[in-house]
Amino acid sequence: MKLAVILLAAYVLDRIIGDPRSIPHPVVLMGKMITAIERLIRRFCSQPRALKVAGVLLPLLVAGGAWGVTAVILLLLSRLAPWLAWAAEVWLISTTIASKGLKDAGMAVYAELRKGNIPAARTALGMIVGRDTTKLESPDIVRGTVETVAENIVDAIISPLFFALLGGAPLAMAYRAVNTLDSMVGYKNDKYRNLGWASARLDDVANYIPARLTAPLLVLCAWLLRLDWRSSWRIVRRDARLHPSPNSGFPESAVAGAIGVRLGGENVYHGVASFRAYMGDPLRIMEPEDILLASRLMLRSSAIFVCLCAVAAILWHGMGG
Repeated sequence: MKLAVILLAAYVLDRIIGDPRSIPHPVVLMGKMITAIERLIRRFCSQPRALKVAGVLLPLLVAGGAWGVTAVILLLLSRLAPWLAWAAEVWLISTTIASKGLKDAGMAVYAELRKGNIPAARTALGMIVGRDTTKLESPDIVRGTVETVAENIVDAIISPLFFALLGGAPLAMAYRAVNTLDSMVGYKNDKYRNLGWASARLDDVANYIPARLTAPLLVLCAWLLRLDWRSSWRIVRRDARLHPSPNSGFPESAVAGAIGVRLGGENVYHGVASFRAYMGDPLRIMEPEDILLASRLMLRSSAIFVCLCAVAAILWHGMGG
């Protein structure tokens, strides 16, 4: 019962306040830690083989450190007063979730598109994607926003809740450390190919089960929202594994099928064009309202999943787990 209450409270806290800039965020600290460790590694390792070995140690050190520090903090607080540990665990788990932040980011793009301010919409999209947005027109701005919302349903909501269910705040923080590592060093370019390979692989492994739980969850939400749930399931089975990521194709294809659009296609990164496999069918031109539909799917699926996690926690406790 304790874990169920903590999970529900953490999710509600994120939905209400998100990540206020006035409060120090653990991910910011993780980012600084990763940067410092990377500098230290590069000072002593310059050969590809040495960097590959260091690449294995990096996620173990960062994710293990995040787990250990969180566990120690909660242990010390529990000795002072149990309610302090409960409150801290609620807040720590809430920082690993980003449902409000994801919705707000999508709505920022949507608001500018509704006003017809394409340059401002490009700028808003550029804040949340890595692709070049300076020449995008409305349909591709919408596509980029919907893809980002869909993909991050797993990384920003389902996965942290999944690991919080398995191991409370320490494991949720360890997952967030892995995800932060992937976003900082998990690139296949010359700089990070050797140092970041293990971080990228570990992130893929961590999101493997949550991504595959997300797809049927989105199909269910498509049915609840009276969207095309049959097409959603069909597109998942047809297109999910075409995505270059082993996990991102599942939420993206489910959302594409549900709202009746085609995601994927050509993107430009630092002046270099890159083609991503199509997800869904090109039934119509994408419109700003598609951002609203993707956000509704995200919010509905996250709410259902946290309730399922709470039920699972109660059942596990009832069986003596």
